[in-house]
Amino acid sequence: MTAARGPRAISQRSLDEIVQVLDDANILVYEFDGRIVRWSGGCEDLYGWNAREALGQNVRQLLRTEFPQPLDVILRDVRRDGTWKGELTQRHRDGRRIFVVSRWVVVIRQAPEDSVVLATNIDISELKNAQAALASRQSHLLSILDTVPEAMVVIDEAGIMMSFSKAAEKLFGYAADEVCGRSVKVLMPDPDRSRHDGYIGRYLATGERRIIGFGRVVTGQRKDGTTFPMELAVGEAAANGQRIFTGFIRDLTSRHRMEEELRQSQKMEAIGQLTGGIAHDFNNLLTVISGNLEMVERRLEDGQLLELLREAQGATDDGAKLTGQLLAFGRRQALNAKLTNIGELVSTFSELLRRTLGETIELQTVVTGHSLTALVDTTQLQNALLNLALNARDAMPRGGRLRVEIARTHLDPDYVQMYPQIRLGDYVLISVSDTGVGMTEEVKQRAFDPFFTTKGVGAGTGLGLSMVYGFARQSGGHVQLYSELDEGTTVRLFLPAANPVSVPDAGNVDPVPAAKPSADECILVVEDDARVRRVVVARLEEEGYHVIQAADGKEALSLVAAHPEIRLLFTDIIMPGGMFGDELAREARILRPSLKVLFTSGYAEPSLAGRELAEGSWLKKPYTARELASRLRVLLD
Repeated sequence: MTAARGPRAISQRSLDEIVQVLDDANILVYEFDGRIVRWSGGCEDLYGWNAREALGQNVRQLLRTEFPQPLDVILRDVRRDGTWKGELTQRHRDGRRIFVVSRWVVVIRQAPEDSVVLATNIDISELKNAQAALASRQSHLLSILDTVPEAMVVIDEAGIMMSFSKAAEKLFGYAADEVCGRSVKVLMPDPDRSRHDGYIGRYLATGERRIIGFGRVVTGQRKDGTTFPMELAVGEAAANGQRIFTGFIRDLTSRHRMEEELRQSQKMEAIGQLTGGIAHDFNNLLTVISGNLEMVERRLEDGQLLELLREAQGATDDGAKLTGQLLAFGRRQALNAKLTNIGELVSTFSELLRRTLGETIELQTVVTGHSLTALVDTTQLQNALLNLALNARDAMPRGGRLRVEIARTHLDPDYVQMYPQIRLGDYVLISVSDTGVGMTEEVKQRAFDPFFTTKGVGAGTGLGLSMVYGFARQSGGHVQLYSELDEGTTVRLFLPAANPVSVPDAGNVDPVPAAKPSADECILVVEDDARVRRVVVARLEEEGYHVIQAADGKEALSLVAAHPEIRLLFTDIIMPGGMFGDELAREARILRPSLKVLFTSGYAEPSLAGRELAEGSWLKKPYTARELASRLRVLLD
């Protein structure tokens, strides 16, 4: 509102002359009750009514005027001050809205009670429509920026933040009003923080670009001081002669975690293949050593020499256990999987764990919920839990608490996205947590590596966690490790949940007492390792069998066709020459449908499980002469 001047006295003739001279302007005169007494040509153009139609009409009703405040307040002020100015919304004859800046002047024609209002209206509709369109576009842009996952930060050429999106608030932990007006350096850790001003100054002076115009991976810092990897892309624009820089930021924490999980998975897969291959070859050597020791034992009568021989045989048994752990890590052991209630299994196994831990460590077992059934090898699961308990005991030399929790859980797509090697679905979760010394980051990175141990010389093989990892992966599950130095460690074992229905046991049958072979029982031995083949042939011949031998699948097939007396095929699975043992068995049974088959190998490829194992026709290297004889009788009798 303008300063008060009071009403102006003017003659009716002068008023008419003003309107006539300024006919092209948007001028109208009306009494305080709203009755129009003068209507210029400019008003006719602006509102669509001519003077004849408008004169005598109520101006507020004719133009459907919307006032910025109550009309009686405006009229009171204009009577007192003699003038008023403000924005009005009015209507054209065709109904469209018109925005005007209206200036009122009170004019006294003859006497103070004979006063009228002289109004001059300036059309600002185009300006208002442009402002509305701009506001709409800005609102639309802000809504887009608030919904996109990437954060956006706008700074000026001095590095001062001018805009901070909702995603940026969520990412960095600051509210927009906390950081706008501050230097963008608060979002950076050192050394980038101290170098930032130099980057901008160098760019403004020389045009040298480090980030502007393309993206790069940098480190951001949140309000709480934590840092995270982020991808930053910066664009440049000019506004009112000033440069502004817009940065789009993508949080790479989840992607880096996924990449690290994938690298770890690939590393473990490669190490698993290596250790599995080593274990396979080592088992072949143990088969040779053990077989020769057994045959020597039968010929010895000297008690002292027999004692030495049994010591050597015990060492081969220990070597077989070691290779079993290697095969477990490499996921190449033969699993005897059964539907098992994990809660019941762990509850019954807890007493053995308690004795293993000793009196200084408290054992807590918590079973939550129901439907805790999984298809697992119970022996291998017990071995895995025992290994975890032993590791926890060693991490708590002064005592502590070990907590074993079993529950059913569901892994959703978000979880699976972070850990690509696991499938979504329902799992039985076994969590083993201790209050021990915890692990450093370096130890956590290598915890599942075979032969890696933090224990002293002779105190451990470094295969405990490796075996747990291999067992979980071969069982179709997953294992995770969480540890903080001086806070303790938690190992989470995920096993695929199964419906609790009974299924037949397809595992190895127990050995039965061996019967004596008859004279017509002929066995074809197929083994690519000559030393192993010689030992097997010698064992079988000592038992009284007639033995034919072959070094590969092609030779074996020709022998099957040439010797109808062959009753049983005893073959290694993994052999050179392009034909595996199960493929040999399939071709041989086409020639001889009644042929019995017994497989052996240093490891079981998971893809072979279930093909020929239902008959109990599986013998893992190294094996004893008694085990071999018993298994042959199971098949032949």
